[in-house]
Amino acid sequence: MNWRGTSLVSLAAIVSLIASTHSRSGLRVRSELDRRRYPDGVTVSDAQMATVQLKRHEFHGDWNYTIAPRFTPPPSLI
Repeated sequence: MNWRGTSLVSLAAIVSLIASTHSRSGLRVRSELDRRRYPDGVTVSDAQMATVQLKRHEFHGDWNYTIAPRFTPPPSLI
């Protein structure tokens, strides 16, 4: 909703719009531009994908999902 009618003219504009995203329940988003270069052609095996704790949402589960961490840190580390 916050991007409606806004021209995405630069990477800085896009990152700024992402960073201004928030929800009524208090979710705040932090974003920054990552200009590092990453290797092309990296593949993920089926075995590696099977270890991802992915929970698909009922509505458009291919697009909407939650990825759970592999372990939950104790409160003292948060």
